[in-house]
Amino acid sequence: MTSTDDHAVFFNPLEPGYIEDPYPHVAAIRAADPVHWTLVERWALFRYDDVFRLLRDPDLSVDDAKAAPDGRDTLFETIAADEGVELVPSTSILGVDPPDHTRLRRLISKAFTPHTIEALRPHVEQLVDEALDRLEAAGGGDVVAELAFPLPFDVISAMLGMPDADKDIIRGWSEALVKTLDPIIDESEVRAALRAGKAMDAHIDGVVEWKRANPADDILTKMIEAEEDGDRLSAKELRDQVVLLFVAGHETTVNLIGTGIYELLRHPDQLQCLLDDPSLTANAIDELLRYVSPVQMSRRIATRDLEFGGRTIPSGSFVMAMLASANHDPEKFGPTADELDIRREGAGQHVAFGTGTHYSRGASLAKLEAQVAIGSYVRRFPRAQVVDAAFNGRLNLRGHEKLTVEL
Repeated sequence: MTSTDDHAVFFNPLEPGYIEDPYPHVAAIRAADPVHWTLVERWALFRYDDVFRLLRDPDLSVDDAKAAPDGRDTLFETIAADEGVELVPSTSILGVDPPDHTRLRRLISKAFTPHTIEALRPHVEQLVDEALDRLEAAGGGDVVAELAFPLPFDVISAMLGMPDADKDIIRGWSEALVKTLDPIIDESEVRAALRAGKAMDAHIDGVVEWKRANPADDILTKMIEAEEDGDRLSAKELRDQVVLLFVAGHETTVNLIGTGIYELLRHPDQLQCLLDDPSLTANAIDELLRYVSPVQMSRRIATRDLEFGGRTIPSGSFVMAMLASANHDPEKFGPTADELDIRREGAGQHVAFGTGTHYSRGASLAKLEAQVAIGSYVRRFPRAQVVDAAFNGRLNLRGHEKLTVEL
């Protein structure tokens, strides 16, 4: 925690130990300065009630172009010019406001129906069983490499009908792009992300054109064919939704599964509770979403002056909703907010997937994958021991890069 006097605290995610355990740090700010002007010149809200109100306000924006320019914008613009990359705003459903968002949601919902997601369950179960078989045959191994990482990637690829040969190259681009979701990013990471984005855009455009000529029973075909009163998704809109799935949609599920398993192994009483009562699986996943917060923060752009905690946030400000802090707020979740309790009443009131208009469309798929993966893992390997674990170093999509276990 950075402090200049007895009263001032500053959000500093670069402090040693923050990645491994950010919760004492955000708790101190939540208590001392919950409506916080950060060192990166952005506002941040740390209390659950403030975060919830921000995310539910239909008048606020998710379009970064509506924010007042800052140093981060200048960095991207300078490097983009050097790389010969045109900075074009994304049309992904998480980056546009109504009425454009309303239109996109209506069209995309025609492909992402509850029935479509539930129909993936047998495939998810098969992939999980195969991954656990490999771990068992080896007597252990890296849960992230064998299960948490490939599972959501393979599910998204199959769901979209993407060629298997694309997996490794898309994985590399995705890892570079996900860095742009952190509040702090350096020049080399920006350069790598811009190059990855340009390459991935071109690749996905080619896949979409191929899919138009070769339709199949998959979600990408359904999105291409989605139509309402003659309106269809444009080529760019299709591409941006696919990129969103591989970048944000994939990484959040990796973090939920990998870190979720890690936390259950660290809390044997909770693991035993789940073994004793498998009907708790759905609530356990919600509690893990609250407890590990695979997405640590979201954002909104103030389109008018906002009042929070007696402070005025000016119109045009970039405001970070600190989801992880909100999910550990004792004013919402009681004195045990920093404890894992898979029987917790109200666990599903977390904001891990946001709330309001921009609530994540991928929430149901992520929960399905986590229920199958985590539930199956603890039933098959209840006495697994953690040999080595390391976090991925990301400030926003925080999770494990490695989780080596011995069975």
